[in-house]
Amino acid sequence: MPLSRWKMGCLLCSLVFIGACSSAKNVKVTALNAPGGSKPEAMLAVKAGNQAFAAGQWAMAKQHYEKAIGVQKTLAETHYNLALTLDRLGQRKQAEAHYTEAANFAPGHQVIWNSRIYRRYGDVGTTGGGLPSIPGLGGLGGIGGGGRPGGAPPGGF
Repeated sequence: MPLSRWKMGCLLCSLVFIGACSSAKNVKVTALNAPGGSKPEAMLAVKAGNQAFAAGQWAMAKQHYEKAIGVQKTLAETHYNLALTLDRLGQRKQAEAHYTEAANFAPGHQVIWNSRIYRRYGDVGTTGGGLPSIPGLGGLGGIGGGGRPGGAPPGGF
């Protein structure tokens, strides 16, 4: 006996919800490259940091990202990469601060704003409730209304 459309819809919604609530630790996260037009010294430091990050050398990656930020403070990608690194080093407070910096320097940057690891901190820098968003539903905190204040991009995975 085939499943009714209603039952099939419920099953699909359940699977989406389970996937949305699964641990962010199972997601492979990649460090971002510095954008074109960045200062060459900052680009080189980000590149070296990304190589260390990919190798799991968190302390070395941290040093390179901090150097890049010293050269060019406004590179959102570098703050994001440093936050990823600090998170892996267990330095959650510092990571949260750099996630906020990344989001502030790059409003609308889809990789940063929609990152599962960023979402773990629950709408960092806003008064949001920190519940995960489901694409098309606007967040679990209120169907259709899970966007950020001030017109910033809504959450999602």
